[in-house]
Amino acid sequence: MTPDNSNIQEEDKDPKTKRYLLMKSIMDFGMGIIYLGVGIVILLAKKIHLNIEFAESVAAKFFAALVILYGIFRIYRGIKKDYFIER
Repeated sequence: MTPDNSNIQEEDKDPKTKRYLLMKSIMDFGMGIIYLGVGIVILLAKKIHLNIEFAESVAAKFFAALVILYGIFRIYRGIKKDYFIER
């Protein structure tokens, strides 16, 4: 049975890899928050008095739901920090 290389411990990584992981996870958190914000603004556009015709359509609600789900995925990926998966 071969060892699983996708679960390399943090202390076993070199400084360059640690910096890369930190940068990637911060970017995932930031982009996830931005995606969540965009989705929430589209869903709540009428309540926060934004006069955008697109925000009232069914397509906008569907788009907002997809954007929110993708934002949650990006935040999850930032938490997990599993970027080096060998296939």
